Amino acid sequence: MGVIELNWWQLGLAAVMVLALAGCTAAGRLGVGRSLLVAALRTVLQLALIGLVLEALFATTALHWVVLMATAMLLIAGREVMARQQRRLGGGWTFGIGTLAMFLSSFAVTVLSLTLIIGPEPWYTPQYAIPLLGMMLGNTMTGVAIGLDRLSDGVWRQRAQIEGRLMLGQRWQEAVGDLRRDAMRGGLIPTINGMAAAGVVSLPGMMTGQILAGSSPAVAVKYQILVMFAITTATGFGTLLAVALASRRLFDERERLRLDRLVPPGGNR
Repeated sequence: MGVIELNWWQLGLAAVMVLALAGCTAAGRLGVGRSLLVAALRTVLQLALIGLVLEALFATTALHWVVLMATAMLLIAGREVMARQQRRLGGGWTFGIGTLAMFLSSFAVTVLSLTLIIGPEPWYTPQYAIPLLGMMLGNTMTGVAIGLDRLSDGVWRQRAQIEGRLMLGQRWQEAVGDLRRDAMRGGLIPTINGMAAAGVVSLPGMMTGQILAGSSPAVAVKYQILVMFAITTATGFGTLLAVALASRRLFDERERLRLDRLVPPGGNR
């Protein structure tokens, strides 16, 4: 069974549903109608652009173009992590920590999956490498962003307790240990919930896409299991690393809590 082609007028009908929702939110004075429409427009423009880029990329199996695309995806993900923080580390530390954590986790899991499990020839074939890396980065970005935001917000709210523990002689790891564990758990919960509900509550995206493209459900299930395990691994290690590095940055070499390193929303440091 082949793929049913969609025309632009059919996508226009889908857009009408979004417009109807925007109208309902405006009638209810929810204040999200404009954001909804802007997000929908961005979706169309961004996906249309990435479609053109991938068409060109798939036409040439060149490692340097794949690396360039992967680097751009990583840097954009790092910026998104920084933008989602209520209180971020100044001096570009949130961007740096988030980007490093995603690079070490997502890229490592993607390369291992391509070389040891899937095995395309060459291993960096764009058709496999880019979509797989995109799923790794997208989910790891969410986990890292949630973990860092929980950590910074928790440290800010419990600063008095942390400083009290430090004055009682606790090491910084002990003083902030509960908050670190809570931040790490928070970053992992969405991925764990996604795994627990996969196939029962919802059909995951990659499996749905493959089935719509004509693959047999058995093949789609195998790929989805691989992707879910890879996403969980990348998100888990990325979140753990990011929270660990960020929590260390919140204390100086004399183990003093440095709240001055946190920048509130709109801050320029």
